Amino acid sequence: MQLGIYTFGDLDTRPGADRVSPGQRLREIVERVRLAEEVGLDYAGVGEHHRPDYAISSPATVIAAALARTERIHVGSAVTVLSTEDPVRVYQQFATMDQLSGGRVELLAGRGSFIESFPLFGASLEDYDELYEEKLDLLLALDAGNPVTWSGRFRPPLVDAHLWPRPTDKPDLGEHLRIGIATGGSPASSVRAGTVGLPVNYAIIGGEPRRFAPLVELYREAFARAGHPAARRHVSVSVHGFVADDDATALEAFYPYQLDAGTKLARERGFAAPTRMSYEMQAGRHGAFVVGSPETVAERIVALHGYLEHDRQNFQMDVSGVPQHESLRAIELLGRVKELIDAELDAPASA
Repeated sequence: MQLGIYTFGDLDTRPGADRVSPGQRLREIVERVRLAEEVGLDYAGVGEHHRPDYAISSPATVIAAALARTERIHVGSAVTVLSTEDPVRVYQQFATMDQLSGGRVELLAGRGSFIESFPLFGASLEDYDELYEEKLDLLLALDAGNPVTWSGRFRPPLVDAHLWPRPTDKPDLGEHLRIGIATGGSPASSVRAGTVGLPVNYAIIGGEPRRFAPLVELYREAFARAGHPAARRHVSVSVHGFVADDDATALEAFYPYQLDAGTKLARERGFAAPTRMSYEMQAGRHGAFVVGSPETVAERIVALHGYLEHDRQNFQMDVSGVPQHESLRAIELLGRVKELIDAELDAPASA
């Protein structure tokens, strides 16, 4: 099974915290991706926010920088907020990065968990669903190949349009981008991803991850029903987590940052504020936070794989601006987690 990391370029904005500039955080992210490749991880995702507590508002720029400093690892968006983007420009950017990297870039299209990009780019929240549906339709039309003829409500039509460059010619996909659909757990999104034959990513940042099993089954059923090749079916899971040398150290190190993130979200959305008790419940055996030693984290991933049979698990380990030295150590240990998982899942059934 594949293992990866993802980030939104979180900055530590707590009172009294050691602040780093957005530029320093961006350079640190590229360093993290390089280390992730060195320790054998498969993927690094770069997300998008337009807020003062995040360093990344232009993920394609950061992805390009990371691709230029690596050779093997896949780097992609975690997530591209397609509703407030021009799919034509997004496609050109990712096709360019695909050529630059020899086919290593991935585009994860979603609505996003925040809405600050809507007023920023002149989009109406009243069109929330319609914008995403239409722009995903256009993105897939662009990926189908030249020439492109398309029309919709939210942008001028295309008539026999040609986009250059095209993506690299890949053994598994041909001249197409690696495009996936991001969802927080919507049945409709699961069915949509399966019907159009795209990979799906589930963001599991609360509750019990094993409860996503029915959604994964909906995806697989829709994928099969649409007649897509099973080899192209791909399920990934994105979680908050942290790896340290032992369970107690991991639990204590991650707590203040996860508490800060949860407190800000609760304040903005009217949720109950997180507590130490709720944190430890979520970091427990069936919770959404995967926190602990390499052995504990590997055990948690293998257990979840028993429910979901997913192909990749991604970790955000820098929530609220975890310092660089701790982030790098966590990535090193995540490489050890991958070794443990590979040994477990590749072992004969009778072992």
